[in-house]
Amino acid sequence: MIGGFALIMHGYTRGTMDVDLLVDPSPENVARVKKAMARLPDNAVRDVAETDVERYQVVRVGDEFIVDLMAEACGVAYAEAAGSALSLVVDGVAIPYPDARSLIRMKETVRPKDAQDILFLRRKLSGAS
Repeated sequence: MIGGFALIMHGYTRGTMDVDLLVDPSPENVARVKKAMARLPDNAVRDVAETDVERYQVVRVGDEFIVDLMAEACGVAYAEAAGSALSLVVDGVAIPYPDARSLIRMKETVRPKDAQDILFLRRKLSGAS
């Protein structure tokens, strides 16, 4: 899990309108992601092909809430991020999210909200509050 929810896991409170997932883009893994997401009320993920995450920068799944599937974010690929990922266990399920350094790299865009997110993460890394 990346984006706004990953920031929340790092202790930064801000709103987010979607769930961003960095996933292994292999067709086998995308099939597993689709199976998990099929539990969502509208089953909108049924329209996603197993090769879409490899083909497109972002695959947006519009269900009861928006889920964006990505193979990489700002040049950080799933395999790289997975190596330093942290995790939060909820109801026995581990939810991986990027460490602060990886998340900073994923947020190096021109959006003002990303600049604020990066400032928070850098302060966290430096030990400042």
